[in-house]
Amino acid sequence: MCGWLPNELQDSLSTDQDVTKQDFALPTLGPKLVQFREEVRTGRGFQLIRGVPVDRYSRKETIIAYRGFGLYWGKAVSQNKKGHLIGHIKDLNHDPSNPNTRLYATHAAQPYHNDASDIVALLCLKNAKSGGLSSWSSSMTVHNEILKRRPDLAPVMAAPWYMDRKGEVPDGKQPYFQIPIFNYFMGGLSVNYSDNYYHLSQRHADVPRLTQQHYEAMALFNEIASSDALRMDSMLQPGDIQLLNNHTQLHTRAEFEDFPDFSERRHLLRLWIAPPLERPLPDAYLEIYGGSVEIGNRGGIKVAGYKPTVPLEAE
Repeated sequence: MCGWLPNELQDSLSTDQDVTKQDFALPTLGPKLVQFREEVRTGRGFQLIRGVPVDRYSRKETIIAYRGFGLYWGKAVSQNKKGHLIGHIKDLNHDPSNPNTRLYATHAAQPYHNDASDIVALLCLKNAKSGGLSSWSSSMTVHNEILKRRPDLAPVMAAPWYMDRKGEVPDGKQPYFQIPIFNYFMGGLSVNYSDNYYHLSQRHADVPRLTQQHYEAMALFNEIASSDALRMDSMLQPGDIQLLNNHTQLHTRAEFEDFPDFSERRHLLRLWIAPPLERPLPDAYLEIYGGSVEIGNRGGIKVAGYKPTVPLEAE
């Protein structure tokens, strides 16, 4: 039973009603959650929070509590064409070779990338049988190292790159869009990177072919991001939350072997967050951020007919 949880949060699982942190009062923990967000937003760019008692509560209670935590970080935005406000990172036996497959629904490795939101949070519920190491790196340091090693590639990475939409196409849009990797705006730098999506864009005949410089840029970017000097590794344990700034951090996940029993498979819960305080972003982010760069109301995937929802299980 969820009697200890606010009715507003319970109701919000099956509706698109707006809820706020006033609906989930945390007088002691709440300010600390905001501090974590600010460290991610303006400090080192990441936090690893441990000790959420996921084994003590039901799935519904855990998801409601997690959504309540998220209210102290900002507004949850849709993560796919189904409108999931909390995403389930779990192997659903989807084919990773299918260009429309989102890799979070497979056991395959995910290359370095950042998500379509200002902040991403991952809460671990269960580990895999083996593998599934999480890693992250500073995209700011990757940028600086590329300027040192191959300054000739900087203009290439500051120019627009084509990204595939993996079949999640808003009304009136193409199945691809453009955004630079290095985005300089109002005195700041925001990095957006996902080589998987650049390669997939090549399936469209009207997208220009990647050049030798593009391939060299991706190879160097990946080499620096995955280097021992820069990479941070964490085998997330049940109850851990990984909180990352998508503008300054990249993350990846290793391939894993899972249990045959679906209920025992590796399982994480994801939030994409638009904080009420954030950096300004250029209009180049309009396509990847759901048509808005308004602070506190941007990010996510929005297609025709989507309805915000919070599923209790992966689907």
